Amino acid sequence: MLQTEYPFRLPKGYVDADGNLHADGVMRLATAADELLPIKDPRVRQNEAYLSVILLSRVVVRLGSLDMITPKVIEGLFAADFAYLQDLYQRINQVEGEAHAVTCPKCGEVFEAGGPPLGES
Repeated sequence: MLQTEYPFRLPKGYVDADGNLHADGVMRLATAADELLPIKDPRVRQNEAYLSVILLSRVVVRLGSLDMITPKVIEGLFAADFAYLQDLYQRINQVEGEAHAVTCPKCGEVFEAGGPPLGES
């Protein structure tokens, strides 16, 4: 069965207006709409970097006891947590490459490895 939701724990945690810490959450796989619809958002048209904020607010489905994950919540994350979520998004939404045999240069053991590392082709 295809896994569509991935639990996570933020390195620092989001602190809400009442001072409550929210660190445990769930991110779901992105859909085509998640990647296409934010492009129409005026905030993204003014600043392309805002795309990550909108995108993460769509795919993070739970964070602590918060009722909704809005762009304002994502804006309020510490930089380390924002980077963590961007990395998680890339990891869970990447296309898996073909498995191929790899030999360990130290011990000579042969094992199967997936496609290229993130960010490489």
